[in-house]
Amino acid sequence: MTDSTTPTGTIYLLPVALSDSGDLRCVLPDINFTIVRGIRFFVVENLRSARRFLKKCDRSIDIDTLTFFTLNEHTNPAEIPEMLAPALAGNDIGVISEAGCPAVADPGADLVAAAQSRGIRVMPLVGPSSILMGLMGSGFNGQSFAFAGYLPVDSAARTATLKEMERRINRERQTQIFIETPYRNNRLVEELCRTLPDSMLLCIASDITGENQNITTLPISKWKKRKYDYSHKPTIFLLYR
Repeated sequence: MTDSTTPTGTIYLLPVALSDSGDLRCVLPDINFTIVRGIRFFVVENLRSARRFLKKCDRSIDIDTLTFFTLNEHTNPAEIPEMLAPALAGNDIGVISEAGCPAVADPGADLVAAAQSRGIRVMPLVGPSSILMGLMGSGFNGQSFAFAGYLPVDSAARTATLKEMERRINRERQTQIFIETPYRNNRLVEELCRTLPDSMLLCIASDITGENQNITTLPISKWKKRKYDYSHKPTIFLLYR
């Protein structure tokens, strides 16, 4: 915990667009842009995309005057406390994911956990969430749902996970939601069609908030016959019946 007499900054969780196309101001409220302009320290998943996001927020932002810490799957956990040093010195910190909401299926969660354990104020800001927007557009149960993040890479473990999802859908009527690395999207659809029963409903929500947004719900039997190409497109998958 921090000393109560020590003024600390705030950790702002800054949502970014889900798609590279479209206007940021259509998906983010004005207060987000105001807050971004006042931050000089950022913890980011990808430096290049974070810089691009900040320039889209306000072209007058001088990127070279900002300090960036990179937090991704390769970061040593021992480095995370050092990233909080600016906040402990009274400075605000912005956390930026590569897409969508930071700290959800995102390494930023480790920074938030460290901040919470030290009593540093954490402020999530409003922005697009592919999980909720995909659920909203699917027609599936929004009363009970589970987000599984990325499925296991191992084929046997992945099949076992899908079978467990099927059981939870049948037993609990719970919508199952998950994601995949974009370049493997098409292979995942093929695997879902091989593994799941024809009657299972699959919703694929792609390029949400982008110019080519498409949210389609069909039974597996129809996905087997459908032409599609979700390769390299930000996409989220939902199952129900």
